[in-house]
Amino acid sequence: MTVGLVLPVYEPDTETLRSYVDALRDVLQPAVVRVELDAPGGSSLAFPDYDAVEVNVVRERRGKGLAITQGFDALDTDVLAFADADGSTPAESIADVVDALDSADVAVGSRRHPASTIRTHQSVVRRKLGDAFAWGSRLLLPVSLSDYQCGAKALTREAWRAVREYLYEPGFAWDVELVAVADARGLNIAEVPVEWEDDPRSTVNTQETVQELARTVFSLRRRYPRIADGTERLSRTRLVER
Repeated sequence: MTVGLVLPVYEPDTETLRSYVDALRDVLQPAVVRVELDAPGGSSLAFPDYDAVEVNVVRERRGKGLAITQGFDALDTDVLAFADADGSTPAESIADVVDALDSADVAVGSRRHPASTIRTHQSVVRRKLGDAFAWGSRLLLPVSLSDYQCGAKALTREAWRAVREYLYEPGFAWDVELVAVADARGLNIAEVPVEWEDDPRSTVNTQETVQELARTVFSLRRRYPRIADGTERLSRTRLVER
């Protein structure tokens, strides 16, 4: 199967990003790596000496979810995968996530899986909030995972077609929306342990993100039956327009 990989990027450390792209190309040998760069400040990024690396520069802050969605829409590979561009999940673990599609429609990296390896932890506050979000999501949503938000996920092209029209969230809540929609549409989801290392330079606003995630989970709880029976139909352009 051909693999297309999307990296959503905002204010990147260029050296770290290039090293990560090198590792991903060596380990996964993807048909294409598509860097989705949000650059409202006018910054640019290029990989002139890299084969099969594309950079799409957008002069606004789209958000993680919208960047990945537009990146996936631009790919024509058999497998669509994404990874957080800070390299928190090493290339070998991204490969494990992709390999899990041999027996699943959607593969979700997990930092909280018993077999995962955490090299450095988040701050105590962020870790506690993450644990609380995972617990609340398991309580409120039919799909039960140990980690909904890890920045390492992959799905088949057929699975993408099945979920695409139901995706609405443009930001960090896109991860949990993708998982919930996939479950509602009857897709087989595999949770894959990963190696993970916290990046202290994260641009995530903890308070805003927690509010966004909570709102999305409650919304998904209401939407889930309509997604499952196919009565909810969102425009393919709605996420892009937002």
